[in-house]
Amino acid sequence: MELTHDPEPGTEGVDSPRLARLLGTPDLSWLVERARRRLAAGQTLTGSVSLGDPTPDQRAAAERLLARPPGSGRSLTVRLDAVDAVLRRSGVSPGGLAAAVEALTGPLIPLTQARHEEETAWERAHAPLEELTAAVPPLADWATRVRAEGLTRRLGRTPDTTRTLLAGVCAALRALPADPAVSLPAFAAQVLGSAHALDDGTPLATLTLSGARALTDFPDGQGAEWRREAWASAGLLRDELSSTVLTLNLRGTPALDRMAEEGEPFVLTLRQLTRRPPSVAPPTVWICENPTVLAVAADTLGPACPPLVCLQGQPSAAALTLLRGLHERGATLRYHGDFDWGGLRIAGILHRRVPWRPWRFTAADYRAAVARNASPTPSPLAGAPTDTPWEPALAEAVAELGVRVEEERELELLLSDLA
Repeated sequence: MELTHDPEPGTEGVDSPRLARLLGTPDLSWLVERARRRLAAGQTLTGSVSLGDPTPDQRAAAERLLARPPGSGRSLTVRLDAVDAVLRRSGVSPGGLAAAVEALTGPLIPLTQARHEEETAWERAHAPLEELTAAVPPLADWATRVRAEGLTRRLGRTPDTTRTLLAGVCAALRALPADPAVSLPAFAAQVLGSAHALDDGTPLATLTLSGARALTDFPDGQGAEWRREAWASAGLLRDELSSTVLTLNLRGTPALDRMAEEGEPFVLTLRQLTRRPPSVAPPTVWICENPTVLAVAADTLGPACPPLVCLQGQPSAAALTLLRGLHERGATLRYHGDFDWGGLRIAGILHRRVPWRPWRFTAADYRAAVARNASPTPSPLAGAPTDTPWEPALAEAVAELGVRVEEERELELLLSDLA
């Protein structure tokens, strides 16, 4: 162990060449490190330290240092007081072992101070999150959660890397949700400077997708299809063809007009909606959650059915693009879905993105549906409760009765409205 730095305060009088030969050898580095750890922890250099399974050279070096006869056994024990006395008596380190350790290894930072400095560095690393939540309050709970769970530390590993990572994440989240929808690589290139910045598996993509889901209340899941729809919920598209929406009797393009004449369902892709959206909007567009409703409406009413859009679960980017365009052209949107926590959550996601009015989807409608579908073994609710901002009383009624009513069980009533 060589001395390569200037003497630190408290190390004056240390004979550096002799100290290097006496205590600074590789065979005694374990002893110096043990002493340094004690000093950093605020402990005194008294008592003994032991090394298990020492090499012959390590044992010989300790015996030369303390001028003691050869020993034996499975471990090597050295009294720190004895080392301190040797250093002082020989004049190698008048300040004893503490001064020698600092002269050999550099200035000591007390453990409490080091921890404080580390925590301060981590606080600075998370500063971008504080700035983000000040600008986007709905992300406050998400920011608190990813910090508390340690996700940012695990992904960033060091304070400096974490600060850089979070700066990119926060820049992306400030620009979300994207409206109109845009391809994920194009968004990454524009906002983050690289088309591959949000590729799967990168820390930046992991945290950004987590925040995007918090913005859109997109549910937990896994797999490539789930990630595609999660990105799409924030307006970021992995591709233009995989995001679709199921419709019946919409008009405004040659293909839609032809299918409406026949009263047949039609699937629109996001590519079609972004390149050639419907040019006209009807006064009212009815929206359902489940494809069975649309299929039966087509079978029963055919061309006479008013324009109907089916979400098929979570609103896709295609569905949101279509409904937003219809709303902007003056259409009134009427929505119905499952009376359960999942259905209410889907309705809430849609409500935050596109204004709609309830279609038999109020507290009174729910209570009536439960009464109509009374059963000795009603379907119980599952999942976490959610609110219903279009009518708070609906969530209260669902929590009170605790019964699930699927949209398909209301099919006859819904068809009577459409007819």
